[in-house]
Amino acid sequence: MINAENVTKIYDNGAKGVERLSLNILDGEFIFVVGSSGSGKTTLVKLLLKEIEPTEGKLSVNGIDLATLTRAQMPFYRRKMGVVFQDFRLLPNKTVYENVAFAMQIVGASNREIRRSVPSVLAWVGLARKAKAYPNQLSGGEQQRTALARAIVNKPPLLLADEPTGNLDPDTAWDIVCLLEDINNRGTTVVVATHAKEIVDSMKKRVVTLKNGAILRDVEKGGYSDEF
Repeated sequence: MINAENVTKIYDNGAKGVERLSLNILDGEFIFVVGSSGSGKTTLVKLLLKEIEPTEGKLSVNGIDLATLTRAQMPFYRRKMGVVFQDFRLLPNKTVYENVAFAMQIVGASNREIRRSVPSVLAWVGLARKAKAYPNQLSGGEQQRTALARAIVNKPPLLLADEPTGNLDPDTAWDIVCLLEDINNRGTTVVVATHAKEIVDSMKKRVVTLKNGAILRDVEKGGYSDEF
């Protein structure tokens, strides 16, 4: 699914995002990427989204060498992944239903497909009764559930989550992580960049720890390390 070979990213100001990072993530895995601020987590997510380019090394996703992608191919590449951010990034002038439907519209889904799929995914994330609400009428947890619904409505093979519980209270954060695990159990590869120590320790998933842009450790069924 994801293969990084000696990937280095140095920004224009000389800051090092990641350095000689090599990582292999298989189809269907659930992996936490952890580390202190500046360790390289967000850089890795941006590289996978091809928002930024590596300075050196090779990065491929689902068999596609990202270096070969043209600008015209980028929208098609990104349609095959779902993305969830800490700040939700919902469209404020659209309802919950419309936010999720929009993700289907941009991939060319028919109105019939949208009418069938959106209510189903909203029910699955517990938002069936909030379909007509706007983002400013939702709690933080409801906004993140909407973002999750939008991310998975097209059934992508890969879901990237960058600090998905960062703005949530502990109970709500657990609800979101349980949804992520359910998504993974349905066959989607899930990569979560997070600071949430308690969640990582309790989930016992694969944990990749970054420090100064490099992999400090990669542990199956591991926990969050404080040794940064």
